[in-house]
Amino acid sequence: MADINIVQEHHLAPEQARAAAQQVADKLAEQFELACRWDGDVLRFERSGVNGALTLRPNQAQLQIALGFPVSMMAGMVEAKVAEKMRRVFVA
Repeated sequence: MADINIVQEHHLAPEQARAAAQQVADKLAEQFELACRWDGDVLRFERSGVNGALTLRPNQAQLQIALGFPVSMMAGMVEAKVAEKMRRVFVA
């Protein structure tokens, strides 16, 4: 099992941060066939072998992903792509 933890600072209004988080989730859902749902300010996603959450806080987005065995072999690539996407969408 591999874990990915990414913290991205931002200066977005809450509704802009939520839209940015949704863009990240949409990309993850497309690439890994994830089911996503909002639970307050936490966007949860999962599928067999992958689960995680993107938590929105004032001036910060925190992404935590747990990868099961087959997907964990791609952890470095997944982390790099997700970190880049978060950098792009959380810039105002």
